[in-house]
Amino acid sequence: MYPGSLKVLAAWLCVTTAVASASLKPAPPRRVISLDGTWRIAEGAMDTMPTAFEHTAPVPGLADMADPPFEKVGFDVPLREAFWYRRTFALDGPVPDVAVLLIRKAKYGTKVWLNGKLIGEHLPCFTPAYLDVKAHLRGDGRENELIVRVGAYRTAVPEDQPSGWDFEKYRYIPGIYDSVEMILTSGPYIANVQTVPQIEQASVRAVVELRGLDTDTTTAVECEAREVVSGRLVGTARLADLEVAKGALVKADVTVPMENMRLWSPEDPFLYELTVKTGGDAARVRFGMRSFRFDPDSGRAILNGKPYYMRGTNVCIYRFFEDSLRADRPWRAEWVRRLHETFKTMHWNAIRYCIGFPPDFWYDIADEVGFLIQDEFPIWLLSRASENPVAEKIIPEYTAWMRHRWNHACVVIWDAQNESLTDQTGKALQ
Repeated sequence: MYPGSLKVLAAWLCVTTAVASASLKPAPPRRVISLDGTWRIAEGAMDTMPTAFEHTAPVPGLADMADPPFEKVGFDVPLREAFWYRRTFALDGPVPDVAVLLIRKAKYGTKVWLNGKLIGEHLPCFTPAYLDVKAHLRGDGRENELIVRVGAYRTAVPEDQPSGWDFEKYRYIPGIYDSVEMILTSGPYIANVQTVPQIEQASVRAVVELRGLDTDTTTAVECEAREVVSGRLVGTARLADLEVAKGALVKADVTVPMENMRLWSPEDPFLYELTVKTGGDAARVRFGMRSFRFDPDSGRAILNGKPYYMRGTNVCIYRFFEDSLRADRPWRAEWVRRLHETFKTMHWNAIRYCIGFPPDFWYDIADEVGFLIQDEFPIWLLSRASENPVAEKIIPEYTAWMRHRWNHACVVIWDAQNESLTDQTGKALQ
């Protein structure tokens, strides 16, 4: 512990009594087109789009996986300022009312063009970019060209923006390191769902955010909960005649009773799935029935109302990105599952995802294998880092981080920073 760090210890840990999911999964009529796969890639300046893309690279992945390889990727060298990714795709049928491009994680700083038109920019390196592409998306089988630019090094984002500085790292390897998807649906659009397990009442509360489109409308909100493995229906609820104004964001609060409720724990990682429907959209989210807190008197963890002893390890994924044997392992589901199952053989039940977030599907696997995750935002400053993130830049990232992950049963500790002498994360939490 560093001098003076006790006063910021309280800012490190935010504990949730709900569970959290990565992001919504589609249910008809919503469609999601995966844009993962082999993209074209080129290096160059930040402000000049390349005329040729003569290398390929996997998405998700990192720029050092390009073929043929680039030189000195991950170092601050004058060879390049940015990497530019390109791919084409076609959309069957007409463009729907809602067309949103989701880039789950990319670094360092993301800028997007679709069919030659600038769509937007997303500076955060650890939270998802949601970009409205309807105006420039081509339907009916016509070709679309998608260009994504990322900075070639950590310094491509402003010094007051979190960039993942780490005193024990040598390389800061850029890339689109999580999945890319196109969300296609109609309205009222389900923008977010938060599940709040209420184990004493044997029910789950669903807080549903709906986005109105071009006209005022009235919709029902229907919810049904099923067991993930068996598909058995365990509860339903319906909210009728919810008014959603044009362009408005409206919250619906629905409680779903859970028949023969089964608790989630690392020893019994039992999962449910909630499907939410409106008049024009539907989405699914997984969750577990569990509660978690720390007892203020004993300092012990309390899982589902009982003391629980956490035993575990750290996974520093961004340091593993530097490993010469890394290859594509962080993006292979069978390898990630085997890693977590190997941790289980050590009689561990907890993992700190340390100073950074792995790809989203890691959290799905932690839900299924059964781990308590301390999810640590990548800020580690000590007292002399070469970045200086400020609360105004941190707050939107903390917010997006929690909204993206808050249905995962595994995530029980929201860790705001690691060993940092700063008042900015405390301000952000407040």
